[in-house]
Amino acid sequence: MGSMTRAFILIAIIACLVAVANATDGQATFYTPPYVPSACFGYQDRGNMVLAANPALFATNVCGNKYRVTCTGRTNNGILQPCTGKSVVVTAVDKCPGCASDQVDLSKEAFTVIANPDAGRIKITYTR
Repeated sequence: MGSMTRAFILIAIIACLVAVANATDGQATFYTPPYVPSACFGYQDRGNMVLAANPALFATNVCGNKYRVTCTGRTNNGILQPCTGKSVVVTAVDKCPGCASDQVDLSKEAFTVIANPDAGRIKITYTR
């Protein structure tokens, strides 16, 4: 194996570790259409793979940022294994004034990609 190949592999490993290190743990709920108007884009439609940020996250100027969200487990006894094993990429478009500091509100369509919507609330990790 050449030195360039080894260097590339090392850079790839470091990039993966940095992505894992920057993951934020939290919880997610979901909201249903219509997704406009939104706090970020007014009546501009940004699709249905969207996220409403809690007030602290929203204050960091998140509008338009993309996040990869993954379900990591349940928060209650209703659905014992809510996670689908998939991740979803969503765009921050709105503010969730009622969300806790560790919570985001996903569109129902995005939530359904990563978890059974009957769970209502799930544990997640997300990265920008």
